[in-house]
Amino acid sequence: MAYHEFYQDDFRPRDHYLPMWEHIQTAGQQMLGAKARDAHLTLHTQGVTFTVYSNQDEGIERVWPFDILPRIITAAEWGLLEAGLKQRIRAMNLFLKDLYHGQRILKDGVVPPELIYRGKDFRREIMDVDPPHDIYTHISGVDLIRDEEGRYLVLEDNLRTPSGVSYMIENRIVERRVLPEFFARYRVRRVEHYPALLLQALRFLSPRGADEATIVVLTPGIYNSAYFEHTFLAKEMGVELAEGRDLVCANDKVYLKTTRGLRRVDVIYRRVDDDFLDPLVFRSDSVLGIAGVIDAWRAGNVALANAPGSGIADDKAVYAYAPEIIRYYLGESPILQNVPTYQMTDHQDRAYV
Repeated sequence: MAYHEFYQDDFRPRDHYLPMWEHIQTAGQQMLGAKARDAHLTLHTQGVTFTVYSNQDEGIERVWPFDILPRIITAAEWGLLEAGLKQRIRAMNLFLKDLYHGQRILKDGVVPPELIYRGKDFRREIMDVDPPHDIYTHISGVDLIRDEEGRYLVLEDNLRTPSGVSYMIENRIVERRVLPEFFARYRVRRVEHYPALLLQALRFLSPRGADEATIVVLTPGIYNSAYFEHTFLAKEMGVELAEGRDLVCANDKVYLKTTRGLRRVDVIYRRVDDDFLDPLVFRSDSVLGIAGVIDAWRAGNVALANAPGSGIADDKAVYAYAPEIIRYYLGESPILQNVPTYQMTDHQDRAYV
């Protein structure tokens, strides 16, 4: 039996959903329907959209779907999630540093070497590069689900160019506008300050210091499915939104083309995948990236968030070893467990399946 977020086994609302349930009973379904239409119209008017591509590669722009009834995460649950996610991300950063340097975890037999070397996201081109402060995954998007007992489990790690945070913020803004009564009855933690926290984290990476930092959001362009988010975050942080053609490298430094000449760039929050990031290092046919940016990063003259090569840590095969990775680097038991996963390279797992 699946876990029901709203109701207990006896079909009574869970305690933290009771105020919402009482409000719905009082206001009625018609009110909810009207509020849902109001929310959809607001999102449409504000241009909160994403692009869906068909088999013919024709992009269809759609309004972001919105559920009028929010999922409620209690403070106790959030405390557990926060601790578990911090633990997992710390371990993944240590894992990436080790993979691109000494590879102790492979030599000790914790993770099979062939799993890494055959992975399409393991980038030999960045071996022995030291990113600023040894941070590879500055922004992580970890997908969670509940099991039938209500425990949160990690479904997958997104550590390359995770997307979606702008929609969370817009959802919260719209929810607060159309259902202010819910916020009056719950003490809801803020999320709207995320861009300020992101800007602070990016400034921290600047090789010339936070006060001197010039930051850009690197986007593939208007046809990318997450272009709304790229523009949203650049605007909220007060930084430039740039495409690869807006940037140029010289003497292992990156510069932004402006009407007043070239301006040095210190930090690039990239929303371009590794393959397309630098045509001199990865795909030579890429027109989305910046020729020479990897050399500038290797020289320590620019920071890239997230670091190239981070994708090997969210490889679906590597995911199965996340609990062992946490134990190996932190000496701790995982706070958040994986979804039960079976490796077909393991004889017992294959026999079971």
